Amino acid sequence: MFNGDATSRKTAEDLDANDPLAKFKDQFVIKDSEVCYLDGNSLGRMPKATKQAVNDFLDEWSEELVDGWSHWIDEAQPTGDLLGRAALGAAAGQVLAVDTTSVNFFQLCSAAIMARPGRKKIIIDSSNFPTDRYILEGLARDRNLELITLNNDGMGGPNAQDIKTKKELITPEALEPFLSEDVALLTLQAIHYRSGSRPDIKGITDLCRKYGILVVWDCSHAIGAIELDLDANGVDLAVGCTYKYGNAGPGGTAWLYVNKSIQQELRVPIQGWFSQKDQFTMGPLFEPADDIRRFQIASPSIIGMRMIQSSFKMIEEATIAAIEHKANVGTEMMIALFDEWLKPLGFELLTPRDPKERGGHITIGHPDAKKIATAMRTMIKVVPDYRTPDSIRLAIAPLPTSYTEVWDGFARLKELVETKKYLEIQDSGSRVT
Repeated sequence: MFNGDATSRKTAEDLDANDPLAKFKDQFVIKDSEVCYLDGNSLGRMPKATKQAVNDFLDEWSEELVDGWSHWIDEAQPTGDLLGRAALGAAAGQVLAVDTTSVNFFQLCSAAIMARPGRKKIIIDSSNFPTDRYILEGLARDRNLELITLNNDGMGGPNAQDIKTKKELITPEALEPFLSEDVALLTLQAIHYRSGSRPDIKGITDLCRKYGILVVWDCSHAIGAIELDLDANGVDLAVGCTYKYGNAGPGGTAWLYVNKSIQQELRVPIQGWFSQKDQFTMGPLFEPADDIRRFQIASPSIIGMRMIQSSFKMIEEATIAAIEHKANVGTEMMIALFDEWLKPLGFELLTPRDPKERGGHITIGHPDAKKIATAMRTMIKVVPDYRTPDSIRLAIAPLPTSYTEVWDGFARLKELVETKKYLEIQDSGSRVT
């Protein structure tokens, strides 16, 4: 883990000199070396190999035309297997690279609810990503179910119920009083998008299994930063994106995971032609495929999958274990710098200090967070992101980000707030934060 004087830049330089992942930074497109990009938890940098991969596909398309579908048709499955191997701890035949996280979330949550007929409750937490909360609210309305919102951040939500937590983190012990055999579905994040907290995936999944509850884990802020070990943790269902720590491009193709043990049990609500067992017979009745393809709706984005392949081959080479180690060290350095530099300036740490309870980003709070985050981008070439009402997220994406880049970003942030120059900033007018 992190050792040494956090306030000395040489400490960060020494970490870089001994970093087995340092070589990967050169494999990314970096247009301005002065920028400290600490927002890889929102959108990862572009790998150099991605440009070639996309251009190669354009050549394929132009030359092969419709004949290309003979080898494009099932590309979602081997690409899913790559995701499983490189980042998810999932054996082959359980991951598909398809659609968007939102579509996949709707599909798997709906399938879980249908697999538990007669149960009238579904559960989410108030700190969950907005898409997940909104989709589950719609599912509850349309299926006449009771939605319980665990109020773990004080923001509330439909049928909000208070739960004892620390920095949004829900423990199995705090969760159990809300569980019963009337609950069909629980959905949580593998890493909380705002606080960066990391729940006990195995402990919660095992607890829910006692009650026959299916759990859908949203791994969007976890994949490519931590070891998820979906198979070993007994996870039934999971979804996620690929464009954050996965570096697979803005709005890139997402993925879904369905454990082989329950694939035959589940039916998804959108019965697309790709999930048909004998797809090209194009018969009058729907009969789902016997494998993971039964969860695919329609034609996959080949460009999107080529972008996944170029970035996740890099993750596979680096190993997710080494990536998580660097995320742990990097976030520990951030917390040490927070204690020395930012806490005296009125900042609050909103992320757990225990490395086992966080992912690749930390979150800091400040009453002027929005102005500070905007000033960081426009005044000092440090890219964070802002989350309402008063927090700033700062990430180390282990492959394209150096320890020195993190250190420089924190040093500039310290000076920005000490001098109060951020107070000069004007609202940019952008609705993107």
